[in-house]
Amino acid sequence: MSRVGKKIIDLPKGVEFIVEGSNVTVKGPKGTLSRQVPGGISVSLDGSKVTVKRSGDENNFRALHGLYRSLLSNMVTGVFQGFERRLELSGVGYRASKQGNKLVMQLGFSHPVTFDPPAGIEFRVEGQDKVVVSGADKELVGEIASTIKKSKKVEPYKLKGIKYSGEIIKKKAGKAAKAAGAGTK
Repeated sequence: MSRVGKKIIDLPKGVEFIVEGSNVTVKGPKGTLSRQVPGGISVSLDGSKVTVKRSGDENNFRALHGLYRSLLSNMVTGVFQGFERRLELSGVGYRASKQGNKLVMQLGFSHPVTFDPPAGIEFRVEGQDKVVVSGADKELVGEIASTIKKSKKVEPYKLKGIKYSGEIIKKKAGKAAKAAGAGTK
């Protein structure tokens, strides 16, 4: 049996977990999330404990067992605490700001780069070079942060661009300068 799938999900106070056939809905202070559970995977609620079980021992059920337990656990955490990804801008003149709920960044292009947040996602700007993407849906937060990061990838020679906070990028050495007079006769 899956080690991850066997774990019981404890519901914190203020989180409502609803199972209707194969549809699971989780409501909490940060929002509402729902997900369709595939056949062969069953979700049961007992008080404030949620259990995920599989119907058989076939490989596809074994693979989905731990996956859906993790997805449901992330839904519970998201509606209770929320998730966030931090991004850092580095480069001369690179800066971020908010206009309404939109994120506007100057990234060395001739035009500003603008991101409009989808429903459930919020942008925060700390200083001029730090952006925080937050929301209840872990997948959506990661996807939006990745899209923002792709708008200006970190180049490996001067390390200019957008990176995740705490991400380590190896700096490459540039071309070696020719030694003065070397190789000339």
